[in-house]
Amino acid sequence: VDSLLGARGNDAYETSRLNEFMGAWDGLKSKESQRILVLGATNRPFDLDDAVLRRMPKRIYVGLPDVENRSKILKVLLNKDNLASRFSFEQLAEATQGYSGSDLKNVCIAAAYRPVQEFLQQESKGEGVAARRPLYLNDFILSKAKVRASVAHNASSVMKLREWNEQYGEGEPETQT
Repeated sequence: VDSLLGARGNDAYETSRLNEFMGAWDGLKSKESQRILVLGATNRPFDLDDAVLRRMPKRIYVGLPDVENRSKILKVLLNKDNLASRFSFEQLAEATQGYSGSDLKNVCIAAAYRPVQEFLQQESKGEGVAARRPLYLNDFILSKAKVRASVAHNASSVMKLREWNEQYGEGEPETQT
């Protein structure tokens, strides 16, 4: 929503567009049986216009996933992959503290390339090519060295989001495990 509903500046067109949008927003009506829910998401809530914030009474900060949610995300991302029989989602989730859902996806992609690269190397050497092996936890650990967390837990942008949440947000502050 920050790209559409950012704070007003000196640009008359942007101000006019924002005023038009908010006027239409104020005019939203629904029947008792047909509720309208306006949901917006941003990683820059401090850039939103104050009038927009007033129209969004619920403000919920969603931080980086904790270990339990990283495990759930990994299970969804890897549900169709050929994993080793003793693969541990819990160990991988523990090893990826501070990783966002997008970071986890990138680690999974990098790890999935490892068996493919091995397969291609064997094939190019003229060695007997076996079926592509399953993914091991070690594939992810090695890939993690190449795919770092995109945001540090104590980065200034994260600190700014937490401060904004304390001032304007709703709900419990993030706990990181």
